[in-house]
Amino acid sequence: MTAHLEIRSTHRCFSGTQSFYQHTSEIIGLPMRFSVYQPPQAQEKKVPVLFFLAGLTCTEETFMIKAGAQRVASQLGMMLVSMDTSPRQTGIDGEADDWEIGAGAGFYLDATETPWSSYFRMESYVTKELYQLILSQFPADQERIGIFGHSMGGHGALTLALRNPGLYRSVSAFAPIAAPLHCPWGQKAFHHFLGNLPQSWREHDATALIEAGYQLPALLVDQGLNDPFLNEQLHLDRFEAACQLKGQPLNLRRHEGYDHGYYFISTFIADHLHHHYNQLA
Repeated sequence: MTAHLEIRSTHRCFSGTQSFYQHTSEIIGLPMRFSVYQPPQAQEKKVPVLFFLAGLTCTEETFMIKAGAQRVASQLGMMLVSMDTSPRQTGIDGEADDWEIGAGAGFYLDATETPWSSYFRMESYVTKELYQLILSQFPADQERIGIFGHSMGGHGALTLALRNPGLYRSVSAFAPIAAPLHCPWGQKAFHHFLGNLPQSWREHDATALIEAGYQLPALLVDQGLNDPFLNEQLHLDRFEAACQLKGQPLNLRRHEGYDHGYYFISTFIADHLHHHYNQLA
């Protein structure tokens, strides 16, 4: 069945088209929103696709508005896709009371604990429903698909690519939550969404997955050294050590003076798009 897409807005952008959509998700069971930038080349042929997973409190608009990615995507002929970071208005008591869990904080996993398991199925939404929707309704080249993300979305990009081998041919991340087993954000999310099951937690931790032998394509990660979350929440050193131990190709770039926000992302976004372009060539 072809999904019905409601176009919420569309805009001309660097000779391509930036559009925002809503549809009723079969996996989530509620309306979900996503955004797509189609470069000018998409008018004539199928193009590579990059899925971007945003961080805590963000929406399907955040990356498209703040990252400045469309200029380079237009030049390279790459489609950009971003989605909301969780279901909204689920009726779950207190879903929007805490910015670290619930609305705007779905952590890109399928919850197994009630009441979250009723709607919070972001892994299946991103890797199955939205993935297939983009392939079926947009001029997307199914042989050239990559994924990247920021913070919670960096965690999502790494874990979804690790857990779904072959689905994404290129991967990168900005300031990812790289070892959520060891940080307050991850521990809180895992407790609420997955319950007190340590092995289940490990299956959604990028560092643990690398340690277990899962592999990614050659990986680019950028991290600002003035990031207030670096030491307590992100644990890039743990991830780097795991990659070195297991032979996972990793280009981890540390940048003096940069923080956790979109000024940092916009500074290095062109490098990430070129990284994906080269991996998908």
